[in-house]
Amino acid sequence: MTREGSARPLLEPRDPEIGVLLMAYGAPDRLDDVAPFLLDVRGGRETPAALVEEVTARYAAIGGGSPLLGVTRAQASALQARWNGAAATGDSGQAGPGGARVAVGMRHWQPRIAEAVAELAGAGCRTLVAIPLAPHVSRMSVGAYMDALKRALETLGGRPFRAVHRVAGFHDHPRFLDAWAERVRSALARVAPEPEALAEIDLLFTAHSLPTSIVADGDPYPEQLEATAHGVMARLPDLPLAWRLCYQSAGARPVPWLGPPIGEVLDALAAAGRRRVLAVPIGFVSDHVEVLYDLDLEARAHAATLGVRFERTESLNTSPLFIDALADLVRAAVS
Repeated sequence: MTREGSARPLLEPRDPEIGVLLMAYGAPDRLDDVAPFLLDVRGGRETPAALVEEVTARYAAIGGGSPLLGVTRAQASALQARWNGAAATGDSGQAGPGGARVAVGMRHWQPRIAEAVAELAGAGCRTLVAIPLAPHVSRMSVGAYMDALKRALETLGGRPFRAVHRVAGFHDHPRFLDAWAERVRSALARVAPEPEALAEIDLLFTAHSLPTSIVADGDPYPEQLEATAHGVMARLPDLPLAWRLCYQSAGARPVPWLGPPIGEVLDALAAAGRRRVLAVPIGFVSDHVEVLYDLDLEARAHAATLGVRFERTESLNTSPLFIDALADLVRAAVS
C-alpha cells in the first residue's frame, strides 16, 4: 500500500498570521495500535476481544495500518504550500492576508486536536481556522470535531488566538464538486474508454451510514449528501450515466441506519441485469479503512459473487482542486 509522505509542510513562514487546523477522525498506523485506538473510540469502555480481532484483520488486509495520517499530512502540506506560495507571489485569488501554518489534529489518535491547537498557538498564529475534514454536517461528525476543538481551546486557557473561525462543512463548495467530477471523469477514462460503454455503468455515490435518529434531530447530513451527488452530476452533463446514493460502513448497534446499504444496491442492480458499477466515495476525502477495506475489498468481493464488475474512483487525497477548495475555505474565513 502506498503511503503519502508526512514531511513538514513547505514554505513555512517565520511569523505566521493564520493557523489552519485540519481535523480528521484518526486511525491506527500499526496493528499493535488497533486495541488502544478502539479503546479511545469507545470512550474508555473495554472492547470485546472478537471486535479487536475483527478490526485488526481489516487493517492487516489493507497493509498493516491506516494511511490516514500520512494522507492528511500531505493535504496539510499541499494547502500550506498553496497558500504561502500564492501569498509570496501576490496571487490574491489563492490566498489572503498573512502567511499560514497548517497543522493536523485527530479526534481519536495521535497527533491529537489539542496538540495541533497548542502547536499553532506556540507558533504565534493569531487567527485560527478550524476545518473538520468531513464535508457533510452531522452532530456525530462535524459536531464532535467542534466539541474537541472547544475542549482544546479551554485547555490552553486565556485567549491564545485573536479570532477563531470554525468551518462547518463544505458539501456544495464548487471546487469540492469539481474535484469529484474530475475523479469520475478520470476513472471512466480508465475503466470505460469506449463511449458506448458508459450506458452500462451505474455510479454509486457512497457515504458513511449514521443512525436514522439523526434525521429526527434535524441533521442535514442526508440532504447534503444528495446535494453533493447532484452537484457532481451537474458537472458531467455530457455523460449518460445512471446513478444513486447509497451508504456503507454502518455500525453494529442494533438501531436503524441510513440506507440503502451498498450491498443491497448491488443485489438490486445484479437482479436487474446491471453488471458494472463505479463507486464514488463522496462522504470521505482521504484513503482509509472505510474506503480501502469496506469498498475495495468487501464491496468488491460481494459484487464479484453477483457477477458485477466493481470499480472505484480515486479518493480526493491531494487533488489540486480539493486543495483549492480548502484554500478557498480559509480565505473566506479570514476575509
